[in-house]
Amino acid sequence: MLGDPPPAPFDPALLRGAPDLRPMGIDPGRRGWHHVRHGAWVDEAVWRGLTPEQGHAALVHATDLAARRPARNVYALESAAAVWGLPVIGAWPQHVTVLRSRAEQRGSAVVRVHVGLPTEGVLREGLRVTEVARTVVDLARMRSFESGLTAADHALRHAMTTPEALVAAAGDVPPRVWGRPRALLVAELADGRSMSPGESLSRARMFTLRLPRPTLQVPLEDDEGLVGFGDFGWPGVVGEVDGRRKYAVPAGADAVAAERALWAEKLREDRIRRRWRLARWVWADALEEARLARILLAQGVRPVARPRWVDLGARDAS
Repeated sequence: MLGDPPPAPFDPALLRGAPDLRPMGIDPGRRGWHHVRHGAWVDEAVWRGLTPEQGHAALVHATDLAARRPARNVYALESAAAVWGLPVIGAWPQHVTVLRSRAEQRGSAVVRVHVGLPTEGVLREGLRVTEVARTVVDLARMRSFESGLTAADHALRHAMTTPEALVAAAGDVPPRVWGRPRALLVAELADGRSMSPGESLSRARMFTLRLPRPTLQVPLEDDEGLVGFGDFGWPGVVGEVDGRRKYAVPAGADAVAAERALWAEKLREDRIRRRWRLARWVWADALEEARLARILLAQGVRPVARPRWVDLGARDAS
């Protein structure tokens, strides 16, 4: 499979409480320790190495340890997504979310209540969380189309769920409930060929811009053979989201290795441009819908009256 492997889950064994540290002569309130929440700390160096979703998962684990009945809450929305390792678009919240069937329990500054269909949840890293398809649907409903699609693509790519499960979970949302049409749309458009959150975000923007639906992971061949795979393809046009993976620059590479990788990418790009029009953009461009529209328009990809995304089926090549 192309692209990066899924991130490792947060290890709750990294959490430390003051009663664990003070007998060792460590005052976590001074320095060297990151305060996750009341009574829970993580080594500062370890904290700096966590991804944003791992950081939020640390908050969920710390909150569950502080609960009166640990491992009994079912965590939902971003809190479930973080424990599963699902990406979202935008900042992670500073609170955790628990699922309730009725709005009978008040939340707090740290714990918020999400009212939804009851479920026993699934055990993941010692916590009860909504299962993957349900988590994706809830994100699509309550957060945004972009976050829902990004999480859905990631889940399919890493075989965490199936297209059928996503469609079923979206269909389980009762009619007239907030966000149901958006959840159904995400389930229809989700595609495991999307290799990164940047590609998923870009595809969400393309949909809302009414651009022609692209083919994903397009094989690019010239007289010399296979050039590589383009993230997006339209007739005569290739679109790519720039990133470290494109340049094959490993983390921590020295200057010589990085220079070689960049030179190889230049040669690859030259070969592509000799045969196709090439549109390239970065994360910041994908965040700004108008900027992405201008980049694609410059290469001839423009809105159409009938873009035909949904009625062709999410996983058929256009």
